[in-house]
Amino acid sequence: MFGKTTKLSRRLVLSMAAAAVSVGMAMPLSSASAADLEKIHFLIPGGAGGGWDGTARGTGEALTKSGLLGSASFENMSGGGGGKAIAHLIETAERQGDTLMVNSTPIVIRSLTKVFPQSFRDLVPVAGVIGDYAAFVVPADSKYKSFAEVVADFKADPKSVKIAGGSARGSMDHLVAAQAFKAAGGDPKAVKYIPYDAGGKAMAGLLSGETALLSTGLSEALELERSGQVRILAMTGANRIEDAPNIPTLTEQGIDATFVNWRGFFAAPGTSKEKVAAYNATLEKMYDTPEWETVRSRNGWVEVFQPADVFYTFLEEQEGIVGDLMKELGFL
Repeated sequence: MFGKTTKLSRRLVLSMAAAAVSVGMAMPLSSASAADLEKIHFLIPGGAGGGWDGTARGTGEALTKSGLLGSASFENMSGGGGGKAIAHLIETAERQGDTLMVNSTPIVIRSLTKVFPQSFRDLVPVAGVIGDYAAFVVPADSKYKSFAEVVADFKADPKSVKIAGGSARGSMDHLVAAQAFKAAGGDPKAVKYIPYDAGGKAMAGLLSGETALLSTGLSEALELERSGQVRILAMTGANRIEDAPNIPTLTEQGIDATFVNWRGFFAAPGTSKEKVAAYNATLEKMYDTPEWETVRSRNGWVEVFQPADVFYTFLEEQEGIVGDLMKELGFL
């Protein structure tokens, strides 16, 4: 998740690397019988425009257009920091045989902070699919031309820099911002974080002038950056990426912090090992299709395939490492 020059962060980066095995809309086929899977219903625990929404719809798009999936449907279910969708999937498990719920680092964070009582252990982890860097975004007409300028204002008066995020206080967008300002020599507990329900609303808050800065996923910001509505001051990869070579990293601006957020899918309790294996086989095939490359490059995602067993082990490791980091930053 995070990386900086501490033993804790090195463990985190290494655990992500060790666990990783690199390898919309419904688009019905003329003959669904030719597909590997007939249908998937994607359950999205947040609103439109966020990282979960983009990951579910992008995966559905690639699977259907490539012919690996007969049809895809999508359901946004906001509430409880993602807890509403998790509870729904558990309580209606018998009716959710073809449902995959998208989630990411927040399922670990919000379980640790007791935002909801469940954890990944109450579901069936299916696969880790992509990694998404974080980004710090300002409106196109912002006075800020670099992240260093934001840091200077923050150090002078932390309350003057309102930072939007598409998730609750103490969640991932907040933690990423706190970690960046800490690495820059600021007080992470002084971050003035304004929570919104999903990335789309957080972006709207930024563009309306409610906040000065947005902490979000890089994939969520790229389209608006390409259209000229926003500027991305920094992204959290160790190096610039080919899909967005103009966007600088924090590290090249003298801030020793990196971050990558995994996103993956979970099935309802009771889902058979055979069904999980079928999901894994189809998702792994997806990476070799041109349809997936179109979606991936558009979003600037990193390919991180973690089949079920590897994914479960990774989640256990994340739970310990993220918990340690949250204690270090004062969130636990």
